Amino acid sequence: MSEPEELVSFVTTDIAGITRGRSVALRDLPAALDKGLGWVPANLALTPFDEIAPDHPFGSIGDLRLMPDRDAAVRVEVAGRTPLHFLHSDITDLAGAPWECCVRSMLKAAMADLEALGLRLVASFEHEFQIVDAGWPAAPAFSLAALRRADPFGPLLVQILREAGAEPEVFLPEYGRDQYEIVCHPAPALAAADRAVTLREIVREIAGLAGWRASFAPKTDPEGVGNGVHIHFSLTDLDGRPVTYDPARPGRMSERAGAFAAGILSHLPALTAFTAPSVLSYMRLQPHHWSAAWTTLGERDREAALRICPVSERRGADPAPAFNLEYRAADATASPHLALAVLLRAGLEGLQAGASAPPILSGDPELLPQEERARLGISRLPQSLAEALTALQADPVVTGWFSPTFLDCYLAMKRKEIELTEGLAPEDLCAKYRGVY
Repeated sequence: MSEPEELVSFVTTDIAGITRGRSVALRDLPAALDKGLGWVPANLALTPFDEIAPDHPFGSIGDLRLMPDRDAAVRVEVAGRTPLHFLHSDITDLAGAPWECCVRSMLKAAMADLEALGLRLVASFEHEFQIVDAGWPAAPAFSLAALRRADPFGPLLVQILREAGAEPEVFLPEYGRDQYEIVCHPAPALAAADRAVTLREIVREIAGLAGWRASFAPKTDPEGVGNGVHIHFSLTDLDGRPVTYDPARPGRMSERAGAFAAGILSHLPALTAFTAPSVLSYMRLQPHHWSAAWTTLGERDREAALRICPVSERRGADPAPAFNLEYRAADATASPHLALAVLLRAGLEGLQAGASAPPILSGDPELLPQEERARLGISRLPQSLAEALTALQADPVVTGWFSPTFLDCYLAMKRKEIELTEGLAPEDLCAKYRGVY
């Protein structure tokens, strides 16, 4: 029998945070690069559980193209399987114009608007995930034992990510049972979102080779530790010089970084509809869970929704290139491109309004009197997906970033997701998402 043909996939990571696409044989790739592959508008209405929302705006009509980005190709070889070969793609209409509902195109448009202000965003997605059903004995959190019992998973993951151009930076066993974390080196916004998708697919690929399943679900067990996606970001000028750091200002945030942060916090309840976009997300976004529950900016505080991260204080070190903020109200049920696009848009609102930097909170917001929280502009994040969708619809600035068609589809799909999970016990809810993500 001859060797199986290598397939190349053109992929998009949709509003359910799932990477979908179509494939061609490697021999047919040159022609497909120019004309793309067919796609269907109604695909956007797919819930995580592969049911299409019945009231989506497209019906059975329409045709689109998946147009591959030649600069965003991934090809890696893992023993025992054919090469994993895919290209991150934009969705266009038949004339080649960006489709109004393409989340990768939305991110590119937001990046262009930020560049018009003389700025660029550099980002990195920090992923937590769990190996499910491996049957390992318990091992202490963060321990060498937890790292070595999974060998060669960690070394192989780092190697394959490096071969994929994702620049892995740190791999570690985390606090939760059979939980790990992987971080890639910061990159320009589009590349950072592409890397986040690449990372998730390579983690799943390598876990599958060992007979395991890797799950990025926000919770795999109601009593367990959650899996977050922490989005680190900083600003540079158009020449790549860092502009986030200013040692003379509170929190050492520059004036522009403070305005950017203010924009995010002022629209944060609505943003969670895109960055924590599943029913299960809100089991994780609870107070005192080291995730995020309030619209707060904190310095080195892992309970803050937006955290000013520490940098090295060693003598002679320049803190400016490493200085960054971390958005913590996100998980892997979100599309990385859409999550980063809405953060960029919110930050742009703050920059264009010349907003003042938010107050830096130290301590537990729950311990503050309600009047003090109101004075500081601190409010509780939505406590369910339904509440997040209500917050989205109540924010005309955020809804104004999208076409009515996109919003109609997004809301329809998410309402169907709520319907499909209604009445599930917590353990069944975790199991349902664990199997998808």
